[in-house]
Amino acid sequence: MKLGTPNRITALASLALLAACATPPSTPQEKMTFFVTSVNPGKGADFGGLAGADAHCQALATAVGAGKRTWRAYLSTTENGVPKVNARDRIGSGPWQNARGDVIATNLAQLHGDNNLNKQTALTEKGQVVGGIGDTPNMHDILTGSQPNGTAIAGVGVDTNCGNWTKDGAGAAMAGHSDRKGLDDSVPARSWNSSHQSRGCSMDALKSTGGAGLLYCFAVN
Repeated sequence: MKLGTPNRITALASLALLAACATPPSTPQEKMTFFVTSVNPGKGADFGGLAGADAHCQALATAVGAGKRTWRAYLSTTENGVPKVNARDRIGSGPWQNARGDVIATNLAQLHGDNNLNKQTALTEKGQVVGGIGDTPNMHDILTGSQPNGTAIAGVGVDTNCGNWTKDGAGAAMAGHSDRKGLDDSVPARSWNSSHQSRGCSMDALKSTGGAGLLYCFAVN
């Protein structure tokens, strides 16, 4: 059986290689519009402000093939005890889905109401489950600095966002439970975005209450 000349075989192989390079393999994350960060940048709750937190979300998304979208961290800030930026106002209008294709919420009202966010759906950008109650380590404390409705928390002299996400030491930040579980069955314990304050802003302090300095990231487009 005649297979063809060596030159022709080489040419066909080259064309196949060029085609493979021109069309990168698709990933499940290409349609992803929501994830929990798999890692902290390394400075606890100091992300370098909102811009740094957004850049962290963008970098993690890019690493898994979802960098064509614009990503924002679900974080609120204050100024002199007065709300300045609300987390809900900076993440687009939805719908949002995880790396597996599960829809978290179709719009802002559902996200801050009866959403589909729980341990099985609050996946990282890699499609991994975040450790929660009963796991070692427990990392379900996700930083938000927000009230249940997604707005900033007012209060003079009260730190709820680790100095607008610039502190890696003393201070505190509001966190939610990604697995919707706590030490009891109270409403705060089951809140995804507003469960309790952290013990501090350093990684050690965040870990001590069941966290790892992780964030919720949403695609705005």
